[in-house]
Amino acid sequence: MKKTILIIEDNEQNLYLATFLLERNGFEVESARDGTEGIAMANQIKPDLILLDIQLPEIDGYAVARALRQNPALKETPIVAVTSYAMPGDRERTIEAGCTGYIEKPINPDTFKAEIAKYIKPAGGTKNDNSDC
Repeated sequence: MKKTILIIEDNEQNLYLATFLLERNGFEVESARDGTEGIAMANQIKPDLILLDIQLPEIDGYAVARALRQNPALKETPIVAVTSYAMPGDRERTIEAGCTGYIEKPINPDTFKAEIAKYIKPAGGTKNDNSDC
């Protein structure tokens, strides 16, 4: 069975790239376009990993991470901030909010697979283990 990743991202280009790379590497991908939708979807589908943009409309990613950590069923689910915030202290702020890790935007297709593998591996390997994302 494929592992499921929920991407909470409002930018269509970022969402498309991440979805493409993840599906190519054997993951099932679900997506939400804002924090409220993301919280609802995470509570419903209980994904194996959540990729969370920090700059979201309505509710920012910090608030989303804190809300997700309130659900006991999601307490151990890795949440990885995927953000363009790269100033000193930004990484620490995401961790304090409840994120497990941090990936800087723009996503680098050459390293994205390895970055995701720190938190989750596809069930049964990948479709093409010899490929770089």
